[in-house]
Amino acid sequence: MRKLLFILSAMLLVLSCGKINPVTPVNTSPSHATLTFPIQNAVCVSGVTVSDSLSTVIFTWNPSDNTDNYDLYLKNLLTGTVKVQNTIHPQLALTILRNTPFSWYIVSKSTKFPGTAQSDTWKFYNAGLGTVTYAPFPAQITAPTYGKSVAAGTINLTWTGSSVNPNTIINYDVYFGTTNSPPIFKSAIADSFVNSVNVTSKSTYYWRVVTHDFSGNTSDSGLYQFSVN
Repeated sequence: MRKLLFILSAMLLVLSCGKINPVTPVNTSPSHATLTFPIQNAVCVSGVTVSDSLSTVIFTWNPSDNTDNYDLYLKNLLTGTVKVQNTIHPQLALTILRNTPFSWYIVSKSTKFPGTAQSDTWKFYNAGLGTVTYAPFPAQITAPTYGKSVAAGTINLTWTGSSVNPNTIINYDVYFGTTNSPPIFKSAIADSFVNSVNVTSKSTYYWRVVTHDFSGNTSDSGLYQFSVN
């Protein structure tokens, strides 16, 4: 009897040990980097001058978790050109054009874990030789975005404006039409939107926004297009 009880106890122990509780997977993907310099919507004056047209700026950000290396994306807001540089450190020195607006962000990457993480995008002006005022940053188109398809009827055109000098933007000109050189549609508007714009089915529309400030400076969003179903 004792032998039988011993065998039954052993069997119950084996069965109970065979139950494996599910393990909650740990999120080991890279986290988002936090940008620190050049500062958002500011003039960068700390670059080392290389020539009248170039200076070297050290980009910095806080390290992100589970990250082995970083891609720094730098966009010239006047030309739309994007350059990508990789580094294992949370900083990178780049020689860039002076008196030029840029945007930048960091993509955190890992060689051990899947996925990537993208930081916020910041804009800045790299200081120019003897420049006192800076043009507004090119307006950022928010809707309809480039290449988007929309329904026929009426739509709202929206964008955001920003400048290194707060409250210096005075108004916007909106160019809109069905050619890739659209005519003026609304001029000197204080809002960052135009509502109830009529669009026709099976058409492609082009549009851009020119920003004006109190000093007479301007900037151009660049040409965007969208199609109508």
